[in-house]
Amino acid sequence: MLRKELSVHTYNDLLNHFPFRHVDKTQVDTIASLTMQNEYAYVAGILLSLDMMGEGRSKRLVAKLKDNTGVIELVWFQGINYVQKAMYVGQQYLLFGKLGFFMGTPQIAHPEIENFSPQKMAGKPSLEPIYPCTEKLKARGINGSNFGKFTAELFTRINPKDLPESLPQNLIEQYKLMPRYEAYRQIHFPSSEKNYELALRRLKFDELFFAQLRMNLVKLQRHRFSRGNIFDKVGTFFNDFYSNHLPFTLTNAQKRVLKEIRKDTGSGRQMNRLLQGDVGSGKTMVALLCMLIAADNNFQSVLMAPTEILAQQHLLSITEYLKDMPVNVQLLTGSVKAKARKKILADAEDGTLNILIGTHAVIEDKVKFKNLGFAVIDEQHKFGVAQRAQLRDKNIIPPHILVMTATPIPRTLALTAYGDLDYSVMDELPPGRKPILTTHRNESARPQVMSFIKEEIDLGRQAYIVYPLIEESSAMDYENLMKGYEEVKSFFPEPKFWISMVHGKQPSVQKEANMQRFVKGDTNIMVSTTVIEVGVNVPNASVMVIESAEKFGLSQLHQLRGRVGRGADKSYCVLLTGNKLSNDARERMKIMVATNDGFAIAEKDLEIRGPGEIEGTKQSGALNFMLASLVNDKAMLEVAKITVENLLNTDPDIMLQENEPVKNFLVSQKGKTKWSKIA
Repeated sequence: MLRKELSVHTYNDLLNHFPFRHVDKTQVDTIASLTMQNEYAYVAGILLSLDMMGEGRSKRLVAKLKDNTGVIELVWFQGINYVQKAMYVGQQYLLFGKLGFFMGTPQIAHPEIENFSPQKMAGKPSLEPIYPCTEKLKARGINGSNFGKFTAELFTRINPKDLPESLPQNLIEQYKLMPRYEAYRQIHFPSSEKNYELALRRLKFDELFFAQLRMNLVKLQRHRFSRGNIFDKVGTFFNDFYSNHLPFTLTNAQKRVLKEIRKDTGSGRQMNRLLQGDVGSGKTMVALLCMLIAADNNFQSVLMAPTEILAQQHLLSITEYLKDMPVNVQLLTGSVKAKARKKILADAEDGTLNILIGTHAVIEDKVKFKNLGFAVIDEQHKFGVAQRAQLRDKNIIPPHILVMTATPIPRTLALTAYGDLDYSVMDELPPGRKPILTTHRNESARPQVMSFIKEEIDLGRQAYIVYPLIEESSAMDYENLMKGYEEVKSFFPEPKFWISMVHGKQPSVQKEANMQRFVKGDTNIMVSTTVIEVGVNVPNASVMVIESAEKFGLSQLHQLRGRVGRGADKSYCVLLTGNKLSNDARERMKIMVATNDGFAIAEKDLEIRGPGEIEGTKQSGALNFMLASLVNDKAMLEVAKITVENLLNTDPDIMLQENEPVKNFLVSQKGKTKWSKIA
């Protein structure tokens, strides 16, 4: 039962099934003192009644317990037979549970029950652990309170030798950490609040330290042993473009990242670098300059994007930059016709092709390169690990890999979810970029919002109106989109105004045609779903209206906002919501209005949603912390990171005697624990 419900298979699992709170059960509440401010109640009294109520699904067991001050109601919907056999009217009981009120009467659903006696109270620990539990276990009489009996029994069978130290003694002394065995005892059965906090601090540090250590060991192994193509010169392609065709002065951030990549690609080791930069920070230009350096060293490059729209956008911008240079750039997507595809494949294989841009079509087995040296993966979280691995296999010596994201990643998340990659940040916008003015309006202000769009169109500008599409296959969502499209047409009648519509269900040809009409300025308004979240670059578009903005996460709102503000004109983002908002939604709107800083927004997104919900991190084993929090333990994570770096700088193979506890712990984690399985 414990295996199925809580994944507790071994004694080690039991030890790491931590209590979520501790209750001082030497302090019993009086029933009269309970108010709505009490989250939990712990009461003692005589059972007055125990009655079955209702029938079928509404069947429930209802009891009343009385102390000297009042009466509390108890109710069970599951495990009724067990409770009926275990409790007797007239008997004294101790009860603990989450408190609610029904018609002014205090009530506990599924309370934890034990017999009451003054002697029993005297022998109780001051802080009793309450463990995560399931309804099925409670129905079998195993609740969050008596679960502690299993753990207490375990501690009668083990000693400090069964939980040897995992950290060097010098670190334990330096950071004043509680010994590991004692930390486990105190986190389950603390002798005081202070000892509980010290135990929690020690075990959190262990989690963060070993998460950093594992990823740094992967990175270290790659740096030491992986072969990479050497780009040892900057030649004609790069110098000609930089001197004669660069459309703007590089920012200091772009120059810094280029130096980091140049160092990697000249080292003889394969580069694996994450480049994160806010919307419009110039990541594509950095990627292009790197691909020109690859060409100078007689290597080919590939740029893989998650959608055809984004791949086509990269092709347009890169071919425009390189229009006066002899660089062969081609696009390969699923919609490329057979004749053109055949020519592209031949050019890639004989080396005529310098740069191939495309979707996942570029990693198909038929695509062979003469000498692939540099691979760029845009919006890297949209691709799986296997797809990225296929790119590495496109050359005998794996190409250098640059993974890019316009979704800013909080530093704490980057250190954990992507800690095995080298890490570059572009936190500076190119000159001329103007901040986007963001406002929040509710449904009643729709006429004024539409009037504002008309004013901008009269000035020669264009506008996006984006609708949420929760599921690509949802008929209701498309119905809402079409309804919205008709509503927009009523505000902007043809032939004075022209409207494009783009969504995921359109055939690629139609989608591209509608997109191009907007890009060329043939239409004034683009009504769209989030397919335009990344990659669409229309400098003349100055207004972004996001419909039902409360249905979007912060990261997506920020991405959508980044579609405007790309030209010389002042740009605006309008967040249009319903009149009633949840507290979280209201907070998101407030943040978007307050700042254009994607990194500040990413930090807030992590705080609101937690790391498991941030796109692209769900599969990261590094985030499976039981105690540590990337939101609340940032300072400890930084300390763990520095500690690991210092340890590996002096002892990269973890061979020194002082670091033996670390090595032994890593070895023990590779296989199954030596403790026997729970029967």
